[in-house]
Amino acid sequence: MTYRPTVRGRRLARELRRLREQEGLTLQDVADRLGWSRATVSRLETGQTRPRPGDVADILDLYGVPSPQRDALIALAKQAGLRGWWTAYADVFTGSYVALEDEASQIRSWDAQLIHGLLQTEDYARAVISAGRMLPTAADVDRRIDARKARQALLDRANAPHLHIAIDEAVVRRPIGGREVMREQLLSLVRAAERPQVTIQVLPYAAGAHAGLDGRFTILSFPDPADPDIAYVEGTMGDVYLESTVETGQHGSRFDRIIKAALSPEESAHLLAEAAKE
Repeated sequence: MTYRPTVRGRRLARELRRLREQEGLTLQDVADRLGWSRATVSRLETGQTRPRPGDVADILDLYGVPSPQRDALIALAKQAGLRGWWTAYADVFTGSYVALEDEASQIRSWDAQLIHGLLQTEDYARAVISAGRMLPTAADVDRRIDARKARQALLDRANAPHLHIAIDEAVVRRPIGGREVMREQLLSLVRAAERPQVTIQVLPYAAGAHAGLDGRFTILSFPDPADPDIAYVEGTMGDVYLESTVETGQHGSRFDRIIKAALSPEESAHLLAEAAKE
């Protein structure tokens, strides 16, 4: 099963890399001293393999890391190795996004094509999945619907993240699944916007050229300051995860410009309700 690093896994990987560089060692140096391959060390530092507490302990001993820092990092390795609910849907969730989303304290998302997956009704999701994924059987579609429902449980938690969604007016006007399906989806958005942790804004056609023309993206923020924001850009040819402060800062600024040009949450709710009536 492909390992998909959680926030803790990424944090551990960054710390292992920092400690190695602090000691002035190369990847090959560490591999030679531990009797490992260079690729093994590299995969641990880039979060491409599930960290085993024993291996992490060996690395920390090599670097001379004392307790309690040593104990904390080994505990982090144990936490990073735990399997989340999404592993039951490994055939559906092929990247790391859901594992990261599951630990986020804030989710900011812009999309000019679709309603965010966390807010899709079942019928809307079925229409999107059937059209976009070109899956061979109805059972394959049902499997993805079940996975999406499990993912949506995130918003029902006591510590649910703040979800701030910006969508283009085209998303509101495009009748995916037919008129009745779209009507129920729009009414569902109106109800979702009443939740204290959900903010929905619509960018109207009248805005003209805007900062979101380059495509959809999501920014994930986390409760621990040690975990940097992650900007996620989804594409048909692969997903991109951006973690540098420059890249995430650029996407944050882009999102701010989009919502500044968008209707207010109150105006957006009114537009959604009127569109549902139509």
